Amino acid sequence: MRLGRIASPDGVAFVSVEGEQGAETVREIAEHPFGTPTFTGRSWQLADVRVLAPILASKVICIGKNYAAHAAEMGSTPPEQPVIFIKPNTSIIGPEVPIVRPPSSERVDYEGELAVVIGRPCKDVKASQAKDVILGYTVANDVTARDQQAIDGQWTRAKGYDTFCPLGPWISTDVDVADVELRTELDGVVKQRSRTSLMLHDVGAIIEWISGVMTLLPGDVILTGTPDGIGPMTSGQRVSVTVEGIGTLSNPVVDK
Repeated sequence: MRLGRIASPDGVAFVSVEGEQGAETVREIAEHPFGTPTFTGRSWQLADVRVLAPILASKVICIGKNYAAHAAEMGSTPPEQPVIFIKPNTSIIGPEVPIVRPPSSERVDYEGELAVVIGRPCKDVKASQAKDVILGYTVANDVTARDQQAIDGQWTRAKGYDTFCPLGPWISTDVDVADVELRTELDGVVKQRSRTSLMLHDVGAIIEWISGVMTLLPGDVILTGTPDGIGPMTSGQRVSVTVEGIGTLSNPVVDK
């Protein structure tokens, strides 16, 4: 199942996305998408609605340096244990919403990532049981003010600006993400290409580590790290992140 969130003439709603690419329809879900969703009976053509970020998270937890090649390009060694940080939920935007470069930064980078969406409250989850707490997977861009990351020595400001967490286009609940391609394109040119099998810490290990620190709630989003090939974006460009089996998240870039 593909779960999304849309704005229609009747308001904002969670939906199930059905049909082949280019001819999708969306069916409105009553209340929320957790558990077994029920439907209102209303539906629209996907082309007639606006696709929003598929979830409003209470928190976005991110994994740093989770691909060895990315750690190397950042001039560091791969960490033995997951490195976690948090982006505020106010940084979340959906597909086609502009990423806004703040005037205080001279370099704003793309970081294409696989994202995990949590499906139920959980704490101290074993890696072997991680699938039981996952709603599904979506595509993310961990946008970063790279110059500020270097200056600050910690990452909150550099990762936390409004619009710095594009998510979408929807949540896929039945995809196996153990070994899928992740690709980032800037104006149609491939900048990042890797596979999730190259993550240093897989999804199960990540959930075990994070849930050992904090309670995870339904809708919380975990960004699993970016591969090598990060680089800057400038106003007027377009960045697109594709995760095999899920879809493509595309956003234009503008200056504030």
